[in-house]
Amino acid sequence: MSKINKIKLRPFLLQQAENGNIFDLLNELCKWLRQSKSDDLSQKINSLINELQLDEELAKNLTAQLCRWLCGLRLYPLFISNGIFGREGFGREIRQRLYEKFNPEFKDTNDLRDVFFLLFRERGDRRWLENTPLKLWVKLLDLLRSYATEEDKQRVYRHLQEEGLLAVKMLSIWLAAEDLEPELIRLEPTILNADSPFVALNQEIMKLIEAQHKGKEFDDAHLQVMYQQSCEQVERLQKRGAIAGSSLHVAHLLERLKQTLTRLELLLQIFTLPRLPSNEILLLTGKLAVASAEQHSITDLWKNSLGMVSRTITQHTSDHGEHYITRDKKEYFGMFFSAAGAGIIIACMALLKIYLGSIISDKVWMGIASGLNYGIGFVIIFMLHFTVATKQPAMTAARFAEAVGRKQGRSVNMQLAQLLVDVVRSQSIAVLGNVIVAASLSGAIAYGYARYTGTALLSEADIEYQLHSIDPTQGTLWFAAIAGLWLFCSGIISGFFDNRSNYLNLRMRLHYHPCLKRVASSKFRAWFSNYVHKNYGSIMGNLCFGMLLGLTAVFGYLIDLPLDIRHVAFSSANLGYATVSGNLSTEVFFLNMGYVLLIGAVNLIVSFSLTLWIALRSLGTEVDSWCNIIKCICQIIRQRPLSLFLPFQLENKN
Repeated sequence: MSKINKIKLRPFLLQQAENGNIFDLLNELCKWLRQSKSDDLSQKINSLINELQLDEELAKNLTAQLCRWLCGLRLYPLFISNGIFGREGFGREIRQRLYEKFNPEFKDTNDLRDVFFLLFRERGDRRWLENTPLKLWVKLLDLLRSYATEEDKQRVYRHLQEEGLLAVKMLSIWLAAEDLEPELIRLEPTILNADSPFVALNQEIMKLIEAQHKGKEFDDAHLQVMYQQSCEQVERLQKRGAIAGSSLHVAHLLERLKQTLTRLELLLQIFTLPRLPSNEILLLTGKLAVASAEQHSITDLWKNSLGMVSRTITQHTSDHGEHYITRDKKEYFGMFFSAAGAGIIIACMALLKIYLGSIISDKVWMGIASGLNYGIGFVIIFMLHFTVATKQPAMTAARFAEAVGRKQGRSVNMQLAQLLVDVVRSQSIAVLGNVIVAASLSGAIAYGYARYTGTALLSEADIEYQLHSIDPTQGTLWFAAIAGLWLFCSGIISGFFDNRSNYLNLRMRLHYHPCLKRVASSKFRAWFSNYVHKNYGSIMGNLCFGMLLGLTAVFGYLIDLPLDIRHVAFSSANLGYATVSGNLSTEVFFLNMGYVLLIGAVNLIVSFSLTLWIALRSLGTEVDSWCNIIKCICQIIRQRPLSLFLPFQLENKN
C-alpha cells in the first residue's frame, strides 16, 4: 500500500520535500495511482495539482529538487533502449529475459533506465498510464514549469537537449551500421550501395547536431527526405521478407529498425526545438514508461517478433488459396474433376487402411502406418494436381483475410460477400467431387471383390464399426472437429515451409548440391530444384497432415482418452465399402451419407474459422461488420440464387 493512503497527500508531500528524495516521491506517487480505479485517476491527479497550487513554497521546493535530480541523471541510454529491441538478436534477448525472471539484475536509482523500471515495473501500469488524460499531465508539467526558476529551466533544457541529441546521434549510427547486416543484404543486395538511405540519414543528422551545437539554423528538408526513404526501405525489406522468406531473427531485426526510426522521429521533434514541447515530452515519457513495464515480458517479445513471420506464412497460404476459388464455369468443373481424381485415390487409401487394420494389431504401429498411408496419399494427390476438398478452407480463409486487409471504399462488404459466395461454391463442388467418386469407387471395389471371391469385403463387425464411426450421436462431430484442427495446422505448416524454402533459397542450394551434381545432369537438377522449391510447403503440409490424422488415435491411446479423427472423404469411402459389403438399403445409405456431409461441414467450418482468425490477427486487421457482409450475401442470393452452389448466373456479377 502506498504511504499516501496512510498519511494523506499533503503530509506526504511535505515529508518528501523535507527528505529530499525525489525517487521515493515518484515511487509512492506511482503506487498511489496504480492502486486507483480508472474513474479515480483524474481525481487524484487534480488533487496533486491543487495541493501544489495551494502551497507555493512546497511546490517551488519540490520543483527545484526535481530539476537537480533530473540533471544528475544520464538520459540518453533510456531514450535508445526502452521500447526498442536489443541488438543482440531474438535468441539472445529471449534468454536474457528468461534469466531476468529467475535472477533479477540490481537496479541503480542513479540510472534512469533502472528508475523507470522500478517506477513502472508491472504490466498493469499500462492501464493507468493510458487511462489518465494527457491534458492533466500537461497541466501538471506546466504548473511545475511555472514554479521553476529561469536558471533551473535553462539547466534542465540544456541537459535534456544534450542527452536527446546524443540519443539521436547513437540511433542514426545504429541505423547506418545495419547496412552491413547479412540478413538485410540477403533481402536487398542494393543496400550496400553508397547511397543507402540509412547512411545518408546518418550524415544529415550529424550535420543537424553540429548546427545545433553551434547555434546555427539548419534546413532539415533533405533530412526529412532521407528519413522518409529510410522508412520506405524498411517497408520494402518487410515485403521482401514475405517473398524471400523470413525467420524470427529477421523479424526481430526489421521490427528493431522500425522501432528505431519511430523513436528517432519522436526525438527529433522534441530536441531540435528552442523550447521543449509539453505534449511531445509527455508522449515520449508515456512510451518509455509503458516500455519499462513490458521490457522483461517474454510474451510481448514473442508476439512482436512472431508477427512478421506469421504474416509471411499467411501470405504464402493466401497465394495458394487463390487457386482453390472458382469464378467461372471452366474453373468450377475443373475443380469437380480435380476433386474426382482425388476421390479415386482416397478410395484406395481407405481400402489400404482397412487392410492395414487387419494385419497390424499394435495400436501405436497401426497409427504410424495409418499416418504414412494418409500422408503419402495426400502427397500423391497433390503431385497429380488433384484436390482434397477439406484442404481448401485453410487456404481460402487466408485469401479472405488478405482481402479484408486490403479493404477500401464503400463496396468492400459486397466484395467480401462475393468472395465468400465464391468460396462456398468452390468448396461445395470439391466436397461433392471427393464424396461421389470415393463412395462410388469404394462400392464398386467392394462389389467386384464379392463377385470375385464370393465373400464380402468387410465382416459384420467391420460394417458395424464403419457405420458407428459416422453416427453423430457417438462423438463423431467432435472427432470431425479434431480433423478440422489438423486441417488448419496443415495450412500453417505449408506456409511455414514455403517461407522456409524462400528463406534458405532452396532452389539454388539443390541445383548446386555437391551430391546431386555428381549423379544428375544440369537440366534435371534445374527441374528438380525448381519443383521442390515451389512445392516444398505443399508437400510437407500434406505429409504432416496425414501423420497428424494417423497419430491422433495413438495419442489418445497413450493418455487414455477416446481421441480419433473423422474426415469427410474417407468417411464417404468407408460408407461405400460398408454399404455394398452389408447389402444396406438405399434409405440407410442416404441417411449415413447425410452424416458424412455433416462431418464435412464440421471439417470445413473448424478449419476455415481457425485459419481466418489467425490470418486476421497476423495481418493486424479485422472484419468491420459481419452483419453487413451477411446482408450482402443475402442480397447476392436473392439476385443470383444459383451462384451459391452452381456456376450459373456468374456473368451477371457487378
